[in-house]
Amino acid sequence: MIRVLVVDDQDLVRAGAVASVGAQPDMEVVGEAATGVEAVHEALLHVPDVVLMDIRMPQVDGIDATRQILGRHPGTRVLALTTFDIDEYVFAALRAGASGFLLKDSSVDELAAAIRVVHRGDSVLSPSTTSRLVELMLPAVPDPGRRAAAEAALTDREVQIVRLVAQGLSNAEIGGEVFLAEATVKTHVGRVLTKLGLRDRVQVVIWAYQNGLVGTAG
Repeated sequence: MIRVLVVDDQDLVRAGAVASVGAQPDMEVVGEAATGVEAVHEALLHVPDVVLMDIRMPQVDGIDATRQILGRHPGTRVLALTTFDIDEYVFAALRAGASGFLLKDSSVDELAAAIRVVHRGDSVLSPSTTSRLVELMLPAVPDPGRRAAAEAALTDREVQIVRLVAQGLSNAEIGGEVFLAEATVKTHVGRVLTKLGLRDRVQVVIWAYQNGLVGTAG
């Protein structure tokens, strides 16, 4: 059972998310919060698997709340909720450790699918969002020395898969590119996360660009 904390300062939006999550056979809502302060408190109290986090809230916003929650419980996954897919607040939330974002007008099925994706350690990002995130976060020209060190830390196959992850491909799409079963790709991604000490695919993307495995020098 996936334990979910729902955070939104709009009562109707929060109630809708609670109802949608509660209707899923493999999920339960363990708490609700209307502010960032409440979100941190509820997360410490219930230690949810996934937090649906509204970003724009008064006082402590979803970005600071995400940072505080993950600082205490790094195993928790945060899924940012936003009105616009290209939103500076969203990118700040991703920098703070969120595993992806979801539009508030997404369907019940899309919401449930996104929760399951981040719960299993994947990310919810579109390729266009990934590109914009990288532009905001990283220098234009990576250090070649970092690239060499990064490649040395991984096997050739792992480097190949990291590059495809950074392009926004899913495990199934990567499998089609390199002629591997989806489960095998998932295993490789898991090994990369373990070797590099990264949380999820969002961090893999950032790491790949920081170390020059993709981008203008890739």
